[in-house]
Amino acid sequence: MTTMRQRSLRVAILASLALIALGCDQQRQSSETAGQKIDRAAETAKQKIDRAGNEAAERTKEAAAKAGSVVDDAALTAKVKAALFTEPGLKTLQIEVETHDGVVTLAGAVDSAILRQRAVEIAGAMMGVRQVNDKLVVKS
Repeated sequence: MTTMRQRSLRVAILASLALIALGCDQQRQSSETAGQKIDRAAETAKQKIDRAGNEAAERTKEAAAKAGSVVDDAALTAKVKAALFTEPGLKTLQIEVETHDGVVTLAGAVDSAILRQRAVEIAGAMMGVRQVNDKLVVKS
């Protein structure tokens, strides 16, 4: 409701400004009626408001997509951590999991090369994981 009021106010302000500007323009033909001037000013104002509305809608879509991506990454991180937790031998407190745009990064230390490979396999098997960056190190 507020948006509609704001649009109406903007149209009225732009139309008023356009009328003032048109009234001051001495180079226009005097045969143009006041009604024609109002119509032209209203159409110009409408076009500007429509363009502003379209730009705002596009920015809103972009922000929503970014927010959705962050939520998806957080959910993916949680799923990978849960799957690693269920694997015998993996100490999940020693493995850090981060996700960005579906790319999971595993970092930390594991006890053996087999456990390192298993952690990478578990993370890669999760639906939604596009890639796994292995930054795990094997303890000596």
